[in-house]
Amino acid sequence: MGTPAVRRISECFVKPHPYNNFPNQICNLTPWDIAMLPMHYIQKGLLFSKPATLVDQQYFMENLLEKLKHSLSLTLSHFYPLSGRLVIHKTQHPPSYTVSVDCNNSDGARFIYAALDVTISDLLSPVHTPSIFHSFFDHHKAVNHDGHTMPLLSIQVTELVDGIFIGCSMNHAIADGTSYWNFFNTWSHIFQAHVQAQGPEYEVSTSLQLIHNRWFPNDCSPPINLPFKHHDEFITRFEAPFLRERVFHFSADSIAKLKAKANSECSTTKISSFQSLSALVWRCITRARSLRYDQRTSCKLAANNRSRMESLPEEYFGNSIHVVSAETTTGELLENGLGWAAWKLHLTVANHNETVVLQFLKEWLQSPLIYELGRFSDPYCVYMGSSPRFNVYGNEFGMGKAVAARSGYANKFDGKVTSYPGREGGGSIDLEVCLSPDNMSMLESDEEFMNATSIGIIPDVQYQI
Repeated sequence: MGTPAVRRISECFVKPHPYNNFPNQICNLTPWDIAMLPMHYIQKGLLFSKPATLVDQQYFMENLLEKLKHSLSLTLSHFYPLSGRLVIHKTQHPPSYTVSVDCNNSDGARFIYAALDVTISDLLSPVHTPSIFHSFFDHHKAVNHDGHTMPLLSIQVTELVDGIFIGCSMNHAIADGTSYWNFFNTWSHIFQAHVQAQGPEYEVSTSLQLIHNRWFPNDCSPPINLPFKHHDEFITRFEAPFLRERVFHFSADSIAKLKAKANSECSTTKISSFQSLSALVWRCITRARSLRYDQRTSCKLAANNRSRMESLPEEYFGNSIHVVSAETTTGELLENGLGWAAWKLHLTVANHNETVVLQFLKEWLQSPLIYELGRFSDPYCVYMGSSPRFNVYGNEFGMGKAVAARSGYANKFDGKVTSYPGREGGGSIDLEVCLSPDNMSMLESDEEFMNATSIGIIPDVQYQI
């Protein structure tokens, strides 16, 4: 798509509002946090339509930006680690490398106002997601370790001809997807409460009482010393190959049929909707890749540990995710039905419990494992990231419900699939699929896959609000 470049108009830094006396502290990173240091920032954002009756564009934008910044400051007082910076301490003899968060000694979160002369239709009408979306986020190609010189949180508000895109780049060593959307949901809640002037601003409450005390295994005393002298020993930078990105929509009815089919084939009722959908994606992408029948292939899922550990409530702020994997040969995967693949995924998820998590952490502390993005870009793997359970479309900033959710460049490779709830809710799911151009063409020709999708192109009616 031939589009003009995004113009950065202004930027500033936003600090936590002083009404909430958060502790002046150093926040130590857990094994889950440290493992994320070479990964990219989380980059997710929401596209909104400008009000249809808008008369004064300049006043609208000035008013919106001021309210976004003020509500962001109030939100950061609850999520104060995001306004800090990473702090690194290292020694040569013996080799030691520690990373922590200084929650106060920084400029705060970055806030950028930018503009681009395109319409919502220009962005959503193409079958494949235009790469211009990558320009709607700060920290392009930055890895989490860069957080010692870059803000841990950066918000970019990009004004379009008829819309607004709010893109958030958050350091993945500080927060996972659950924490990310808890932040976004809280920001939206505070924005709406502030706009509606419901009492003094310092009385704005949130339904979420965050837990900031980082969780460590019993036999671990922070800070964690890594056996390195320099970050070059464990920080690598991954450059993604040229990818096609496309959002496929699955209606609640379509997903219900997939779930019924998978369970029926296995004479069970235990296979979930998402496991059924993941099995479909695994089978169809593997077929699109035209792999040898003896080639090993895997489907990896990001599992939230909070629901599996008694000591970790949903309000825990930080990272608590684990990658679980189901593996087989291409031949077995394609010769057996949807239910066979879905049951393998079900068993993989069901077997992931607190005992497994604690054993992983025990082994990690003996031999620290730092994730490398290149290791995830296995040409025979399908990686299901994010979750359709996140509250994505409940976020409003005075412009009604978002018309679409999109992501940036970060953490993408051939076979990466990001899931979102469908805009209409009700159990519908959107999948953002990243594949090489050839593999994407083959997937788009796959009858089993395309028959399960509801629409290929989002019609005008969905964004004319």
